[in-house]
Amino acid sequence: MRHYHQISFLLIDDKQIVTVLSIVVVFFAIVLILGIRKSYKLKKENEQLDKLSEELAKQEEKYKDFTEGHMYGGDDK
Repeated sequence: MRHYHQISFLLIDDKQIVTVLSIVVVFFAIVLILGIRKSYKLKKENEQLDKLSEELAKQEEKYKDFTEGHMYGGDDK
C-alpha cells in the first residue's frame, strides 16, 4: 500500500499538463510578439539613419584652409 502511494504522488494529471503547456505557449507567444515589435522598430530606425546618412553625404563640405595656423608659418615674412 505504501508503494502505491509513492507512485500516485509522482503521476501528473492531464489537466496539469495542459495548464503547464498553456502557460509555456502564452509565454513564448508574448516573447515572439515582443521580438517582432522590436525588430520592426529597429528596421524603421535603420531606414531613418540611412536617409540621414544619404542627406549628409549629399551636402557639400566647405573647404577649410588649415594652412593659416601657426604651425605652418603662413604669413610670417
